[in-house]
Amino acid sequence: MRLAHVILAAGKGTRMRSRRPKVLHPILGKPMILYAVETARRVTPMPPVVVVGHEAEQVQAVVGDEAHFIVQHEQRGTAHAVLQTAAFLADKADVVLVTYGDMPLLRAETLRHIVQEHVRSQATITMLTAVLDEPRGYGRIVRDASGRIQAIVEEADATPEQRAIRELNVGIYAFDARWLWENLPRIQPSPVKGEYYLTDTVALAVQQGHTVATLSVEDPAEVLGVNTRVHLAEVTRALQHRINTAWMLAGVTLIDPATAYIGPDVQLAQDVVIHPHVTLLGRTTVGEETEIGPGTYIDSCTIGRRCRIFYSVLEHAVLEDEVDVGPFSHLRKGAHLARGVHVGNFGEIKNSYLGPGTKMGHFSYIGDADIGAHVNIGAGTITCNYDGQRKHKTVVENHAFIGSDTMLVAPVRVGQGAKTGAGSVVTRDIPPYTLAYGVPARPRGTIHPDEQGKEQESS
Repeated sequence: MRLAHVILAAGKGTRMRSRRPKVLHPILGKPMILYAVETARRVTPMPPVVVVGHEAEQVQAVVGDEAHFIVQHEQRGTAHAVLQTAAFLADKADVVLVTYGDMPLLRAETLRHIVQEHVRSQATITMLTAVLDEPRGYGRIVRDASGRIQAIVEEADATPEQRAIRELNVGIYAFDARWLWENLPRIQPSPVKGEYYLTDTVALAVQQGHTVATLSVEDPAEVLGVNTRVHLAEVTRALQHRINTAWMLAGVTLIDPATAYIGPDVQLAQDVVIHPHVTLLGRTTVGEETEIGPGTYIDSCTIGRRCRIFYSVLEHAVLEDEVDVGPFSHLRKGAHLARGVHVGNFGEIKNSYLGPGTKMGHFSYIGDADIGAHVNIGAGTITCNYDGQRKHKTVVENHAFIGSDTMLVAPVRVGQGAKTGAGSVVTRDIPPYTLAYGVPARPRGTIHPDEQGKEQESS
């Protein structure tokens, strides 16, 4: 059986009241449409076909080559949207699965069950249903006295009696492909809105005497769609609960799950501890026994084992094992902290490597720098890396001691075991094992390697 997956994502989402396309609104740091696309990739090896319309270029740019795109130039309803895919899919599929780009909680397992039921029952149409107290605009399922489906009535077209029905069509279908392509052109526009509804295929199949099968969703949260900002918040909470529960069952401690926001692509090792008000996004990975303290925001970082991070912001950074950061520090893109590095309060690091055992206590900025092992970076140290036009590099070699309030005016190199005095402005390279201070800093003496080692041990 050849299975094609069509994702409808062409609507304007006017009720979101946003300039951004609805399906690009992020949920836990990830655009909504990507949840649907990634779920589709787990159901069938054929790339999904995404029907786009409003701001199509933006949606295509986010999804990239993970899907094939069909443009619905006029948004004339769901049946019209699926019909746009006919020329592309006509000879490629036996079954067509239709889902939506604004239903990020739908599981791949549920879609597999729909397809399995469709094949088992030899149905022309198999549809997913749900019983909900809040209809959320879904169509009502109308059955006859024997329980057979007769039709689906959209909310806008429903009578008061039909609106009271709580068995809802959530818009997820598996179709016999040949029947679908033959019958979609027969759908008539709604007398109320003038749109062509995919739901009308059900009544058409019933009239023709074909089998229409149903599968009831076990978890109603899966079919929560997003039409408003209120819905967006509801879906975010539901996904947050799903993700956090899975991590706790896997051996991660969440001290307050209600305030831990963990993205779907984050990977956590056993015995990680996450304090309240923590956000972990992107493809962040966190190693065993690491503790993420309160108020921390981490995006797309690699964090090793037994690290400790409190009240800090980390973006696109790498932390090796046994690193501690914070409180109130900022690691920007390209920051790489080797094993045992300490970064205290109010430090900022960008596009720089700090070698094993290096200490940067507080109130310092390191940018575009290569810092060696066991370097002491005094309070208030600044790498002056930008001259107004270009960035320049600072190199500090192993076991150097940078005094408080030192300004390192790049490009500059501080040699191994060298030391700067407090308040120095370093504009020229400092040789190894040399003491330099002043404005500008000048060599003032030498440091015997044995004495320098003792100073490092006692500092």
